Amino acid sequence: MDLVALQSLLDNTSFLILFITMLVYWVGAAFPNVAFLAGLGTLGMAIANLCMATLLGARWIEAGYFPLSNLYESLFFLAWGVTTMHLIAEWMSRSRWVGTITTPVAMGITAFAALSLPAEMQNSAPLVPALKSNWLMMHVSVMMISYSALLVGSLLAIAFLIVTKGQKVELRGSSVGNGSYRLRNDLKNESNTTSSAVAFRNEPPKLDGNAAVLTQPSLENITTAESLSPQILNIADILDNISYRIIGLGFPLLTIGIISGGVWANEAWGSYWSWDPKETWALITWLVFAAYLHARITRGLQGRQPALLAAAGFLVVWICYLGVNILGKGLHSYGWFF
Repeated sequence: MDLVALQSLLDNTSFLILFITMLVYWVGAAFPNVAFLAGLGTLGMAIANLCMATLLGARWIEAGYFPLSNLYESLFFLAWGVTTMHLIAEWMSRSRWVGTITTPVAMGITAFAALSLPAEMQNSAPLVPALKSNWLMMHVSVMMISYSALLVGSLLAIAFLIVTKGQKVELRGSSVGNGSYRLRNDLKNESNTTSSAVAFRNEPPKLDGNAAVLTQPSLENITTAESLSPQILNIADILDNISYRIIGLGFPLLTIGIISGGVWANEAWGSYWSWDPKETWALITWLVFAAYLHARITRGLQGRQPALLAAAGFLVVWICYLGVNILGKGLHSYGWFF
């Protein structure tokens, strides 16, 4: 089988598997009592991941260089990264809700690459001189994996905003330095509100003279979420926690990618930084997610406020990755649309 036939088989297979997997996750979310659907969804994502890895590996062997030289290869590498980050996030959370939002994005990326791009943009072509460097694998692959992690983390933050309907809810605490809270769903029937988010804070014993008198923990009405059930609050806590951890994985990779890109730029063009549109938006992306992590780690914020930052980061990543190459020319426009 030649490369073109193998490529056509693998990219279409990846799209079909991701489409079926998306339906499996959605049905599983609608019918949570059907336990086997969660494992079936994970299996589908793993098979799609393997198909895309095989496709990229075949192009690498055939062309003789790392498969990140044009839009087709870049999109499939991004989709492969998204499915990889999905598997990591799902392993960390043990929740099928991760797949309900990440699978449609991975499927959309593969559909755009396999079904929308013209044939001439899917074929391998000789590298332009600037890309004939060992930095191609180092810089571009790290940047693409960081994009994948940041996109998945941002998607989970968007899912958090959706399931909480944008309301402020107090969570159990996944940020460093934040107080430890637990949702007291068992107090639901004891309150006058049908469904309210009540937090339970552990307090140290209060001293009364020489005797230590243990007091009952204080109950604080953190917020009222009249339309949110305890199950939804638990899902929101999982999404918020895993979003934070996946973004925490992607941000160092983005930092390494930007630094390695500066070194490569100095080697290729004689300048570490030239305020090229791609470089500028990479810096903006870094600042947005730096602000997100600052809010989580330093200020101990959780829930809606950092999730809004991450949601904005989702748009910024797409502008940095693809938008600047469509809207304007620059030093990074080779191999894309211009």
